[in-house]
Amino acid sequence: MARQRSIREPIAGSGIGVHSGRRVDIRLLPAPADSGIRFRRTDLDPVVELPARADLVRDTQLCTALVNEDGVRVATIEHLMSALAGLGIDNLTIELNAPEVPIMDGSAAPFVYLLQQAGIRELDALKTFIHINDTIEVREGDKWARLSPHNGCCFDFTIEFDHPVFRHRNTHPRLDFTSRRYIRDISRARTFGFLRDIEYLQSHGLTLGGGLDNAVVVDDYRVLNEHGLRFDDEFVRHKLLDAVGDLYLLGAPLIGHYQGYKSGHDLNNKLCLALLASPQSWQRIQLDRDSDIQIDYGENLPLPQAS
Repeated sequence: MARQRSIREPIAGSGIGVHSGRRVDIRLLPAPADSGIRFRRTDLDPVVELPARADLVRDTQLCTALVNEDGVRVATIEHLMSALAGLGIDNLTIELNAPEVPIMDGSAAPFVYLLQQAGIRELDALKTFIHINDTIEVREGDKWARLSPHNGCCFDFTIEFDHPVFRHRNTHPRLDFTSRRYIRDISRARTFGFLRDIEYLQSHGLTLGGGLDNAVVVDDYRVLNEHGLRFDDEFVRHKLLDAVGDLYLLGAPLIGHYQGYKSGHDLNNKLCLALLASPQSWQRIQLDRDSDIQIDYGENLPLPQAS
């Protein structure tokens, strides 16, 4: 029987905010069953909490950002949300002293490390899953994202870029979800960007913390990072990592098949909202020992390998 999870002990870390370029402190706290994932802005007086929900996403231009009715925001949540989904964490309070989650190394691996160092604790409550009953799809031009029924949890993604770096690489990975596969194959994939775009954004006061320490940076011909890529297809693996995090804003893990073609944070969020607006297309279920669907979150999982 799949039970809800939190962490055993509080744990803290820090990193650079990719948007502000300033230090951000983050603290992860255990939370009781059925409390969900909640972000807490401790730099505000009074402190403000924002639940991790798809309907609170208001900005997807450069990241996934939650914004409440008073305009309080928490940005760049997608890599942390992906790590939580990957380890099956249902309940957690995340304290921040800034309006964004630190970018760390641009992947989910540092968050996986923090969560595993804190210890994972099963709670005395059954885990709830979102079971996809009917196919839901959203499209914008040639881009699309889709959820369809599946006897398990599966993500696959396809990218297309007319650029020398992307040629002759796998552009269509698939994750048949287990925590072990997520940690091994997905969590270490870093965000990426084109040098010309980063320079333009920084000249306008945006992505001030972005650089080679927290992204794969590509010029017109090659990868600029000294040690290259962590995977030959790291670019598309990161898009899959983002999708895992964006879809976890539904509030529960999926039993279904996600497919994305050139999708991003905006289209992923629109897919979540389309699903929530179509109650006949999904249902909340719990899995018992006799279920023919089993999602493996594992125990004593390995830490992400160093790059």
